Amino acid sequence: APLRAEADGDAAPAAESFEFQAEVGKVMDIIINSLYSNRDVFLRELVSNAADACDKKRFLALTEGDSAVEPMRLRVSADMEARTLTIEDNGVGMSRTDLIDNLGRIANSGTANFLNNLGKDADLSLIGQFGVGFYSAFLVADTVEVVSRSFREPEQTWKWMSSGGSFTVEEASQEELFGERSGTKMIIHLKDEAEEYMESRKLSELLVKYSEFITFPIEVWAEKVVHEEVADESAEDGEPPKTKTVPRTTYDWEVVNKMKPIWLRSPDAVNVTEYAEFYQNTFKALDEPLTVTHFKVEGSSEFRALLFVPEQMPVELMRDMFSESGRAMRLYVKRVFINDKFEDLVPRWLAFVRGVVDAEDLPLNVGREILQQSRMLKTIRRRIARKVLDSINDLRMKDSAKYDILWNQYGKYLKVGLIEEREYKDDLMKLLRFWSSGNPDNQTSLAEYVFRMQEGQKSIYFVVGDGKRGAEMAPAMEKMRQKGLEVLYVVDPLDELCVSGIGEFDRKTLVDINKADLDLDSEEEVSHIKEVAQEYEPLVKWLKEQLGDRVQDVKVSARLVDSAATLVQGAWGMSPMMQRYMRAQAASTADGAFALGARNQAILEINPDSMVITKLRRAMETWPDAESTKDMVMMLYETAALIGGYSIEDPAEFAQRVSKLMEGAPDGFDEEEQAF
Repeated sequence: APLRAEADGDAAPAAESFEFQAEVGKVMDIIINSLYSNRDVFLRELVSNAADACDKKRFLALTEGDSAVEPMRLRVSADMEARTLTIEDNGVGMSRTDLIDNLGRIANSGTANFLNNLGKDADLSLIGQFGVGFYSAFLVADTVEVVSRSFREPEQTWKWMSSGGSFTVEEASQEELFGERSGTKMIIHLKDEAEEYMESRKLSELLVKYSEFITFPIEVWAEKVVHEEVADESAEDGEPPKTKTVPRTTYDWEVVNKMKPIWLRSPDAVNVTEYAEFYQNTFKALDEPLTVTHFKVEGSSEFRALLFVPEQMPVELMRDMFSESGRAMRLYVKRVFINDKFEDLVPRWLAFVRGVVDAEDLPLNVGREILQQSRMLKTIRRRIARKVLDSINDLRMKDSAKYDILWNQYGKYLKVGLIEEREYKDDLMKLLRFWSSGNPDNQTSLAEYVFRMQEGQKSIYFVVGDGKRGAEMAPAMEKMRQKGLEVLYVVDPLDELCVSGIGEFDRKTLVDINKADLDLDSEEEVSHIKEVAQEYEPLVKWLKEQLGDRVQDVKVSARLVDSAATLVQGAWGMSPMMQRYMRAQAASTADGAFALGARNQAILEINPDSMVITKLRRAMETWPDAESTKDMVMMLYETAALIGGYSIEDPAEFAQRVSKLMEGAPDGFDEEEQAF
């Protein structure tokens, strides 16, 4: 529906009254109640509009003006008595027609029209193109006044005014603007519940948050306390004159956006100190970044990014490694802050990265609060991940001391990345570190392990244990030490998931030495083990009958040297550490299905060279049904379970068996049997 103007008689009225288009009432209701989830953003939208106006004026002054343009700036002030907030700029301004067209039609963007009129080749970077940002003022306003003088028609000043439903336009020659030729002043009459926006401190905080990197200075009319030296009237007669310092409250314009967007500069033009200062000021950090990644992407997806890996783990991530409050990837569109909590902007395994992404355009919703899925978003996400990994790998190769700090702080994130995103597997494998039997004091990389491998060795060996000490004490390590083979220690569930995801590195298969069918022996050794297995077949069969479903199988071991027995897993079995982790996960999701038969995959391997096994074999042949013999079987099994990291079924019975062993064998055993 066309706009309707009402006037009395032939003379021009003092103020012309217009009706908004028919649908405007509904749209404004949507804006106020649905489009913006946080009313603070009204200031961002209005300041962005003012910055666009300054950009337009600067461009027109260069192309159409005959004199140098005045310095551009924005001013924000509050009047406590009048309950108003004023936002003023000395930008391009608006004529009467502009006010009617741009402010009388919702979603009719003056910025979009301006760009269309200039054509595709215009070199301008303007922010607001939805045409609804202006109406965000009604989130906090009962009435809005706009006083404006156009750069192209500087002879007249006009006032637009609305309380919703309709608006008026009138000439306002008496209104003052600080712009020399043009500008716009927006006066917001605040609602009762919006009085917080009259505080200069609140305004400064919001301006720094949302508009810190706007090109033009933003000035806030702020209260300041200065101290002056005045005469001390309390001095007594005859004493030398004294002075005292008294506070005095003054008001002045204070620039709030002093920090410059250094990501707009070439990386070659920014030094290390500038990067560190920007990182500390922007992210309120006390440390210095371990890595800095600064790059620009052009083409179909155009954006700039400046990324930091902190030296210290952010506090928010210490409690929860994927905490939303710990995210600090700040998204800007043309230097206007949008959000720093978009989950899809970077992979969650890079949640520790701090940085700025400034895009020329992004698929945001109209309220600029929701980042929609798109090809461009995927491109940004992929480029950020790739660049961060490149910078971390560069640090690894050039500064091992700093890389050690990075790994100790964020190694678990890189492991999660390898598990969750196969796209970066090759890059992440280079960065992994593990404790190792070949380097007990420091963690080692897979490449370093491969470099130290024995001639002819075809596999990378690892052992799963509950902590470094638990891995070192694993019975399977006995044979590895005997053969001089290095073993990586997998000491937590994340490590285990990680090595399972790797599978192979540098054409070397990763092998768990606690899994069945470990192939370490020569043909002669294998032949000997087969002969021994035949000899011990009756004991193996009997032990399996005694243990029942506690184990999947019983075998003669080729991996034990000193220990009497050990529990190992089948090729597809889970380690005891992973079983505990999975049980905990199942319990946390109220799913107890995993708890049934979780350890049935275990295989008991016995060492035929152990004195314990020799005595157990003799007991089986002599007293197979004796209670003491059955206790020996359970002690063998439970000891292997404890050393292997499993939980025993009945600790009380185990304690009784240990006490019985300490007290001595029961009557009926000869001295030789009591020695066991």
